[in-house]
Amino acid sequence: MADRQTQKQKWNAERIQDQTGRVHVVTGANSGLGLATARALARRGARVVLAVRDEVKGRAAAAAITAEQPGARLDVRRVDLADLDTVRAFADRLHDEHDRLDVLVNNAGLMAPPRTLSAQGHELQFAANHLGHFALTGLLLDLLAAGTDPRVVTVSSLNHRKGRIRFDDVDGARGYSPMGFYDQSKFANAVFGHQLHLRLTEAGSPVRSLLAHPGFTATNLQTSAPVALVRWVFGYLTGPLLAQRPDRGALPQLYAATEPGLSGGEFIGPDGRGELRGAPTRVPLADTAADAETGRRLWDLSERLTGVRYGLPAAA
Repeated sequence: MADRQTQKQKWNAERIQDQTGRVHVVTGANSGLGLATARALARRGARVVLAVRDEVKGRAAAAAITAEQPGARLDVRRVDLADLDTVRAFADRLHDEHDRLDVLVNNAGLMAPPRTLSAQGHELQFAANHLGHFALTGLLLDLLAAGTDPRVVTVSSLNHRKGRIRFDDVDGARGYSPMGFYDQSKFANAVFGHQLHLRLTEAGSPVRSLLAHPGFTATNLQTSAPVALVRWVFGYLTGPLLAQRPDRGALPQLYAATEPGLSGGEFIGPDGRGELRGAPTRVPLADTAADAETGRRLWDLSERLTGVRYGLPAAA
């Protein structure tokens, strides 16, 4: 009985505070964790901008949410995080349409493709998972600063603990492994979220940066991965046995986006064994992701590769 009572008290989507009047931007919102996040926020009254690469799929996702929640306030807008030109166009459009934003959820991602270069010539996972979100956050920071309780939530992964930045070969020209460069991109997410927190704090900004990871969640990130072994092991073999549903996997990023009292800098993940599944709780960030020199080098590299400069002081 006690265990059952404890489970009932754990945080879930029903505990999201009223979001009426707040504007959330969710990248990758047409499926998986992004769709689950958009659906939960809309249910609590938020206006949600579904930032998607494929507008047809985005409109289908919006229609599915509206069918469940008539009157949901949803906007579908196109952005390809791997193409910095579309990131700038997306940010320009949001400036035309909004005078403030309250939450940006940097959720979109891709996993383990063969080595491919983005429109600007960067390794595709590093471009889509990190550089696009770095640029988007910087371009929207003024709108977020005008928001109420404004937050940036960057979605990393358990894999960040295995990652590192290959500063001498960040695009994999001299040696590429699909999962190794996925780990690099998720490590970059973690370093970025932590650095952003430090720099926003140093600047006295009202915007807070938080990190989240979904544990092991069954989404099309695994099942659509082009690498056959990754797709088979993660998507078909272990997925049905260990993975949680997207609505459960999205809880850490929903908690980071909405829970009152978070001061910034927190890393939110599942509370179960190995952080694979469970209710959201604060989890440790890898020491390597908090390394000051790594943070400075990645920040400088990201500003150079994207052309987006935040104007924030480096952390002391």
